[in-house]
Amino acid sequence: MREIWDILPGLGDKLAAHVVLSASAIGLAMLIALPLAVWASRSPVIARLSLSLASLVQTIPALALLALFFPLLLSLRSVFGEGLPTLGFLPALMALTLYALLPILRNAVTAQANLDPGVLEAADGVGMTRWQKLALVEAPLSAPFIMAGIRTASVWTIGAATLATTIGQPSLGDPIFAGLQTQNWALVVAGCLVSAGLALVADWLLWWVERGIDERKRWKWAAALMAVVAGVTGALASQAEGKDRDTIIIAAKQFSEQYILAQLIGQRLEAAGYRVEYRDGLGSAVVHSAVASSSIDISVDYTGTIWTNYLKRTDNPGREAMYRTIRDWEMRENGVRVLGRLGFENAYAFAMRQDRAAALGVTSLADLTAKAPRLTIGGDPEFFERPEWIAVRDAYGLGFGRSRNFAPTFMYNALQSGEADVISAYTSDGRIAADKLVVLEDPEGALPSYDAMLMLSPRIAGDKGVIAALQPLIGAISVEAMREANLAVDREDAQKQTPKQAAEELARKAGL
Repeated sequence: MREIWDILPGLGDKLAAHVVLSASAIGLAMLIALPLAVWASRSPVIARLSLSLASLVQTIPALALLALFFPLLLSLRSVFGEGLPTLGFLPALMALTLYALLPILRNAVTAQANLDPGVLEAADGVGMTRWQKLALVEAPLSAPFIMAGIRTASVWTIGAATLATTIGQPSLGDPIFAGLQTQNWALVVAGCLVSAGLALVADWLLWWVERGIDERKRWKWAAALMAVVAGVTGALASQAEGKDRDTIIIAAKQFSEQYILAQLIGQRLEAAGYRVEYRDGLGSAVVHSAVASSSIDISVDYTGTIWTNYLKRTDNPGREAMYRTIRDWEMRENGVRVLGRLGFENAYAFAMRQDRAAALGVTSLADLTAKAPRLTIGGDPEFFERPEWIAVRDAYGLGFGRSRNFAPTFMYNALQSGEADVISAYTSDGRIAADKLVVLEDPEGALPSYDAMLMLSPRIAGDKGVIAALQPLIGAISVEAMREANLAVDREDAQKQTPKQAAEELARKAGL
């Protein structure tokens, strides 16, 4: 419990970003939904169409909705120019605004449809214009019902905003995702507590606004509304402080190694006088596109990932030839500078428990061919859509009885508990040795090499200060040192370290 209380004070910037994002999405949803509700009250066709579209949006999972706006904005850059942001606040705002529309629109349309016809006729009888009737009669009578919809939308939006982490927008999802990936449950609980607390406070303040309007007590709804405005204004002010256009943004994908390397890079840059920010928990495709568009400045990527996903190559020319081809292609096609390889490889590998592999007589992927229909394979959330899996599957004719997706951290737990028989492990992961796993041989050479590379976006590709600060990392990290750092973060005992602590220890062992 004390650990959670120690974490909470450090979440102020995440809370401020979460408040600004949620409030912006709810405010924009109100600006769209309320005029649309007035139009819908005059046209049954518009009412059916608008409510159907809003309901359709709600059937799309919030995470998918957030992810869809990244490629959409990326495709629009050719029209609106390079200044159009594709990552972070804008795509998150657009997705959450759509997500908040339904409850506000539905309540507003329902309130308008259920107004007393006698009251409306009386307004017409005294000669009110359409705008006078809307402002003096319809709006006051509908306001309590509309506020109930805004309250619902607020709670939904605050909860869904935690998912904005996956597209690079800081939020209270940052500690939640980081905690899940590194099994730091105090961090997860702290993020959840603050997010839930924010939702409860917002709902309570908006309830006071609703009560004040319903009871015709101006002081009550005005005081609650002022508290909401003050909170959002304070969050905006907090976000505005210290913003620097020269801040270096460092990306991390959704596994422990990436969190550690991002911290290591950040420590080097901070020591050189740069201000850094981290965008953690991003998907592989998002990271590469974001670096190419300079939405992110620095990432660590892997030769095999670039080779198969972006060059669309299925051959295996060897480690050196693959690296040189990728380095030249990135600069030519994207303006991305591959500063160099860090010194270790983190390849995909298929792993099993020793006792399970021995019982089945499995030592290589070829041995799995006949036994796979009776087995369960586990992979990270994107593995079964990746070219690497398709190449291995086709090379060995693998047809597993069941495939399951796990967060990278939980794949190893699934293997130990028997929830999976085989997993797509990572060769630099310390848990392979710690759990005494068997790494299956790949006699067909279906998996390419996965050397870790330091990638610089076009914006900083020629920055001599950044290059000088990061050049010592090139070739400095052995796979053994990386495994130890990964295990230090992933272990669940008293020796467990945070990614920052592991990065400091990794730097010491690498002589940095």
